[in-house]
Amino acid sequence: MVALPDLSAVHVVVCGDVMLDRYFTGAAGRISPEAPVPVVRVNAEVLRPGGAANVAAGIVALGARCTLFGAVGDDADGLQLEQLLLDAGVDCRLQRDPHRRTVTKLRVTSRGQQLLRLDFEDDPVPVPVPVPVPVPASAIGPHRALADVLSSAHALVLSDYAKGMLADPAGFVAEARTRHVPVIVDPKRGPFARFRGAQVLTPNLHEFVAASGGGTIADDADLAARARSLREAAGVEALLLTRGAAGMSLFMEDGRLDLPAEAREVFDVTGAGDTVAAVLAAALAGGMSLESAVELSNRAAGIAVAQTGTRPVTFHDLTASGLADGVIAQDALVARVAEARARGERIVFTNGCFDLLHAGHVSYLQEAAGLGDRLIVAINDDASVKRLKGEGRPYAKATDRARVLAGLRGVDWVTVFEDDTPEALIERLAPDVLVKGGDYRIDGVVGGALVRRLGGEVRVLGLQPGRSTTALAARVREGDA
Repeated sequence: MVALPDLSAVHVVVCGDVMLDRYFTGAAGRISPEAPVPVVRVNAEVLRPGGAANVAAGIVALGARCTLFGAVGDDADGLQLEQLLLDAGVDCRLQRDPHRRTVTKLRVTSRGQQLLRLDFEDDPVPVPVPVPVPVPASAIGPHRALADVLSSAHALVLSDYAKGMLADPAGFVAEARTRHVPVIVDPKRGPFARFRGAQVLTPNLHEFVAASGGGTIADDADLAARARSLREAAGVEALLLTRGAAGMSLFMEDGRLDLPAEAREVFDVTGAGDTVAAVLAAALAGGMSLESAVELSNRAAGIAVAQTGTRPVTFHDLTASGLADGVIAQDALVARVAEARARGERIVFTNGCFDLLHAGHVSYLQEAAGLGDRLIVAINDDASVKRLKGEGRPYAKATDRARVLAGLRGVDWVTVFEDDTPEALIERLAPDVLVKGGDYRIDGVVGGALVRRLGGEVRVLGLQPGRSTTALAARVREGDA
């Protein structure tokens, strides 16, 4: 699996349309008597950077340094956005323009679902190039124009949301090329030839279709022909097309790379394009090949759409929290469970050795998955299996057992624990349902008393008779004999 390198010495510059994302969340338990619309009882307000600001925050979350150029209004929303960026560690170079309003998007959500979006913005106002830096030197650093900042940069991201910052992007691309800085462009509108000289364009399917003549894509041959024509007309080295459930396709002069979507469930596509641009730029700036950077971006996109709102994908998400051979680290699992629980999901937990997976295991896990929304399977590591089962066990290594389990329908997360029992892990996760298979008594299930004390329930499910790892291994040995 491709790993993200250490980015502590990497500097990425982002230039584009910044915005403030505001979320009102609460329970929607009834329909308004005034109109057929849900009534949301707001219990929380969340503010997050959006657009190019989300790209910048994402780059910093990956461990790199980022300088952001953008424009906001001389208003409270602009100040709030700037403070969010400063708190995130972004070197923030925002121009405050009294003639514009800070672009703000308000989303009303309930149980992880978006019910309404309100956009607060004026018509696009072009921003002159290069962007001045009207911010206090004591807070941000010395006043330097974009050209000077690029002298220490390893990549430039142009994040175009058609709000005026990139009305004439040729100057930005030319400045970067002069300094041999690769340019990654996330374009929201055509013509893409405006970004001639960039290394990579990252449109989504809707943007791609609009820029390549509209209509519908007839077949894969039509897709490839449009991509080739668009890439050549735009004068870029590569075109990375994000295709939603169909994954990603990278089109280059010497070939094509297709990657399937990594998200098992999509909760919110907000900011997914920003995540792709951030990870792609940071990975390229860190010295990765284009193909490896795209693979990493695809993994990050899967993480982004599986969560709610515009939260940056972090270095931890792509390493400890990313699945490696089917295993998710325990710290990352705790975070994933918290996110799922915030969406109102019911968490089911089971554990075991799962050595030599058989039909009884599969039936049992499918039944366990039906008891909630997310199923966690915790498996003993190799040393603890040996302690519990004796010499010669396990038959399969933990990484192999985890990979097989992770591929089963209904299994959401697989993690490995080192102790002889999973009680410590159960205490950290506090599942809603603890499940065990076999001839256990409810009061004999390890961790059961803890789960019940935390408000959960314990269930014992039967395994199919005649199907067990011990019996299967015995038949294999008899066959060898």
